[in-house]
Amino acid sequence: MPRAAETSRRPAAPALPALTRWLPFEWIVATRFLREGRMQTAFIIGGVAIGVGVIVFMSAILAGLQANFVRRALTGQAHIQLLPPKEVVRPLRAGPGEVSAEGAAAEGAILQSPLQRLKSIDQWQAVATQIRAMPEVTVASPAATGPALAVRGDASRSISVIGIEPQSYFRIVPMDEKIVRGSPRLTGSDLLIGTELASDLGVGVGDKLRITSATGAVNTLTITGVFDLGNKGANTRSVYMALRTAQSLLGLPGGVSVIDVTVRDVYAAEAIAQRITAATGVQADSWIKTNEQFFTAINAQTLANRSIRFFVALSVAFGIASVLVVSVVQKSREIGILRAMGISRGQVLRVFLLQGGLLGLGGALAGSGLGALALLVWQRVARNADGTPMFPLTLEPGLFAAALLLATLTGLLAAFAPALRAARLDPVVAIRG
Repeated sequence: MPRAAETSRRPAAPALPALTRWLPFEWIVATRFLREGRMQTAFIIGGVAIGVGVIVFMSAILAGLQANFVRRALTGQAHIQLLPPKEVVRPLRAGPGEVSAEGAAAEGAILQSPLQRLKSIDQWQAVATQIRAMPEVTVASPAATGPALAVRGDASRSISVIGIEPQSYFRIVPMDEKIVRGSPRLTGSDLLIGTELASDLGVGVGDKLRITSATGAVNTLTITGVFDLGNKGANTRSVYMALRTAQSLLGLPGGVSVIDVTVRDVYAAEAIAQRITAATGVQADSWIKTNEQFFTAINAQTLANRSIRFFVALSVAFGIASVLVVSVVQKSREIGILRAMGISRGQVLRVFLLQGGLLGLGGALAGSGLGALALLVWQRVARNADGTPMFPLTLEPGLFAAALLLATLTGLLAAFAPALRAARLDPVVAIRG
């Protein structure tokens, strides 16, 4: 009886949490090891969180900055332009019976480049239809462009005439957003001019402007709108009118000198331009080719972003690895006891891999929140002089998912070496040590 009473007075073993009852053995041991080293766990999760926060913040900032640069660069131009072929001079060769003193065919010694005349793209309607059928293309808009002279009284300015179809061209350049005075209306007698040209000629909405082309054709048009493309040169030179009006003025009846194209992926514009040239035989120049230095700068920013991610991930990996190496040393006796109880090396390996993965995942979750908070604060603080945001930022879910995946994989990889060391521990040596 005393033994029974004594046994009944013994304290009951602490019950396991309900969640751990359903967890595999490796998960239970891994979480217990992490809880026992709370200070180390907190520090490493904090370090991972800072690293992931830096990755999220810098990636979002650089992505927004690049998108803003590209948007500003392409605000007044198409992604791809189709142009008529240039005229070239071919060397003159001697006839079949005419041979030089050396016995070779005689060739002209001097070649002079011909004057490039304004001409239309051959069968441009069929070409435009073929391009619009491509899945990568969003808009294909024909235009007639050429030099002309704008005359207002005694003042005159050299301009670039752009004859367009408003319904399609305004999907490439949102002219309704660029108009500062008047409206983007374009009928047969209407004209849109830039702010600098309007200031130089002293004209405004409702005034008449005489346009004289190089062929001698003259047309007097009414200014219906004044635009600002954000580029002083474009605001000084560019003049928009209806396509038929420009065709008549430039001597291109029924023809177009350019087809403006926009694509879904602006960074694939060069590859799409090459495919267009191969399919149609028409010269296609992408914005990447015409703005090569700008695109090189964009690539340099992308490389810098990737370098930042790599070195931050490397520092996170070393931090996790160092903590787990210390944990293996501290838990050697426990590992030896577990091995003596029949736990396999594979289970020990999975215990420490799980610790690395959990540290990476926990730090990534905290770091994603930290990065999102930093982005919100930055968007409120970084403002232009007029109080508007410096450039728009979008918190893309894919960025946070990539950060979580990167940190978790980094934790697993960093834990591999300590886990392998723990799995190779000899139980007898570990228990004696």
